[in-house]
Amino acid sequence: MHTQEFEKRGFFDMPIDPTLDLFVEIQKLKSEKNAIILAHYYQTPDIQDIADFIGDSLGLARKAQQSNASIILFAGVHFMAETAKILNPSTKVLIPDLRAGCSLSDSCPPNQFKAFKEQYPDHLVISYINCSAEIKALSDVICTSSNAGAIVNSFSIDQPLIFAPDKNLGAYINSITGRNMKLWNGACMVHEIFSQQKLVNLKLAHPKAKVIAHPECEVPILSLADFIGSTTELLKFTDKSEFNEFIVVTETGILHQMMKNNPNKIFIPAPPSNACACNDCPHMKLNTLEKVYLALKYELPEIILPNNLMEAALHPMNRMLDISIKEGLIG
Repeated sequence: MHTQEFEKRGFFDMPIDPTLDLFVEIQKLKSEKNAIILAHYYQTPDIQDIADFIGDSLGLARKAQQSNASIILFAGVHFMAETAKILNPSTKVLIPDLRAGCSLSDSCPPNQFKAFKEQYPDHLVISYINCSAEIKALSDVICTSSNAGAIVNSFSIDQPLIFAPDKNLGAYINSITGRNMKLWNGACMVHEIFSQQKLVNLKLAHPKAKVIAHPECEVPILSLADFIGSTTELLKFTDKSEFNEFIVVTETGILHQMMKNNPNKIFIPAPPSNACACNDCPHMKLNTLEKVYLALKYELPEIILPNNLMEAALHPMNRMLDISIKEGLIG
């Protein structure tokens, strides 16, 4: 069954025998099919617990590149599964729900970005990994929030640069590197919806709490943070910190690992500007344990990309990984 037929027939929401132990069934399928599950920190706790590797975009990219599995099931969003396919083109790559997109990736249409790039012919392009395969193919090097500073600093100070698609991460990297990169006007809906006033109120209510924030947040939010870092850096900070209470300003999925690693510490999700108490990514949360089971059982939906596109996108991905290895950011 092709992926399009899979989607048309509604298998994403296909009912499953409620008596099945999905953890057991998924483990069986992984063993039978030589499959691994890679999951982002923003997935639901049950998916994180069934995964073979949990990480941020940099760690997941490295694991995808190194995998010898016959099947990679990527529990994340579409650009992440595309990245795994680009880095391991001979491996079948699955995603639990093909509709799991990304607001940041969607904010950078390839044809519009190509026209933007052509306005600055002397500039090289650094693209945040949260972008489509087409944007990667238009880039000179990819970065993640974990390695963006190192990637930018790998270029000479007189080399003009474009940074896409996240204007907030780009502005933050400009501020810590002293650069003046041209920024594409894109953003992540999750990290742009945090409320400055609610965060101030939360700080007042929890005066001992340290505010930790992801650099995709806007400047007014980052100005209130005691520590700024990628998801992995935020997790490591809470592990090593002498403090016991944290206000966490990123997608709430990371709280699961924070609480598992530090059950005696307190983690408070920062509230968004709407009526909700926490801030979930609706795209990440389209994936469910039931869909993981169905994807492995039927080996669909599968990520299929043209060979020429994968080849064009592979060079800037490999350049990122080479720099990251050289800088000791990954093994």
